[in-house]
Amino acid sequence: MKLDFRQCEISDVDALVKISKDTFVDAFEKDNDPVDFQNYIQKAFSPGRLESELKNPDSIFYFVFDEETLVGYYKLNMGKAQTDVHDEDSIELERIYVIQAYQGQKIGAGMLSHILHLVKKLGKAYLWLGVWEHNPKAIRFYQRHGFQKFGEHPYYIGNDKQTDWLLRLDL
Repeated sequence: MKLDFRQCEISDVDALVKISKDTFVDAFEKDNDPVDFQNYIQKAFSPGRLESELKNPDSIFYFVFDEETLVGYYKLNMGKAQTDVHDEDSIELERIYVIQAYQGQKIGAGMLSHILHLVKKLGKAYLWLGVWEHNPKAIRFYQRHGFQKFGEHPYYIGNDKQTDWLLRLDL
């Protein structure tokens, strides 16, 4: 499988809303309160919210394709767009998702390779992210790729306060 990466543009907002909702629902709906979850989805992945994020010069979204099929996406934050760490030497990987039907095909590893290439090209010292403490599959994935835990922060799904582990990969 040869992955193709394309930076998202404002005209991609509808496709970004769809893949954002679909992948987040597949990953987390079953583990959350239905009302809190639906409220979160409607707010976090609304067209207006994602269009605003796309317009932020400190955020970058990429679509990931297998030939013509959209199979995933990721979002990077720099500078003031970072949600927790605000270090000019870092980039935050805020979102990285693969469509459920394509999971287990090493697409995540291919995406991470592309991300690391971009981070190095931008001259940053490290990449960091938050991952839900109850997502052992994702935690193992990141640890296999050299990420190490350096802290925690709260993450809210509606009114439900959850805990994300903060993981870092020094370049």
